[in-house]
Amino acid sequence: MERLEVLKTYKLYIGGAFPRTESGRYYTPVNGKERLGNICLASRKDLRNAVVAARKAQPGWAGRTAYNRSQILYRIAEMLETRKAQFIDELEQQGSTKAAAKKEVIASVDRLIHYAGWCDKYQQIFSSVNPVASAHFNFSVLEPTGVVYAMASDDSALLGIVSIMAPVIAGGNSLILLAPEDRPLSAITLGEVIHASDVPGGVVNVLTGKKEELIGHAADHMDINAIAYCGDSAGVKKDLEERSVGNMKRIRIYDEDWKVAKAQGPYMIQDFCEVKTTWHPIERISSAGSSY
Repeated sequence: MERLEVLKTYKLYIGGAFPRTESGRYYTPVNGKERLGNICLASRKDLRNAVVAARKAQPGWAGRTAYNRSQILYRIAEMLETRKAQFIDELEQQGSTKAAAKKEVIASVDRLIHYAGWCDKYQQIFSSVNPVASAHFNFSVLEPTGVVYAMASDDSALLGIVSIMAPVIAGGNSLILLAPEDRPLSAITLGEVIHASDVPGGVVNVLTGKKEELIGHAADHMDINAIAYCGDSAGVKKDLEERSVGNMKRIRIYDEDWKVAKAQGPYMIQDFCEVKTTWHPIERISSAGSSY
């Protein structure tokens, strides 16, 4: 008697838990003749749940010290390194050669460490003391944008995900990540790594499904502060820019080769930060010794 194949069900990752989609829908991507698994088709309700979780977690995450965020990103890199064989196997299932898969996993680990190193340094690069013509100190510093929705690159099943996730959370934001539709396995497995690391629940949320089903809901959602689109579709860019006008959402477009060194750096962190300027009066000392 022929045995029925038991495929793994890859669930969503929302608020530090792994729920099934509330819609009950799923799809089965195929590589050649091999079925990759049962993948949840996230719905508008799933997106809204992820936004609620991300908003709740963001202030606490932003309140962590930069050094602590650095430690946690490094911890993710450590855990990805220890599960390297699993990620290589999944990348091969999704069409990569063994050599390319190994190279992509190593590059992903290195990229996490790169941003771990920047967590407590980017403020020194982008912040400033501004000259003003009054008796004040004037400081400009970066603050997190808030909740970021990111559509990962279809061309990279792991490195593209890490390359957009790391700078977003390094800057104190929370993230809702939509995995590549045809190659989603690495995103959910990365969610398992994040779940077992020191990242608080809700800081990173992973959805799977169809970009065209969720893009409008994300662009219209009033509690998403920024959207990162990794791709080159002129139609998607136009749709995002037009629909974000009503709520002043920040749109970032990345059509990058994530394998090159210039696809990383502190400017990616800056892309998801706002500049806050603070004025503070200068206390003067009179000749009599009193302050005024």
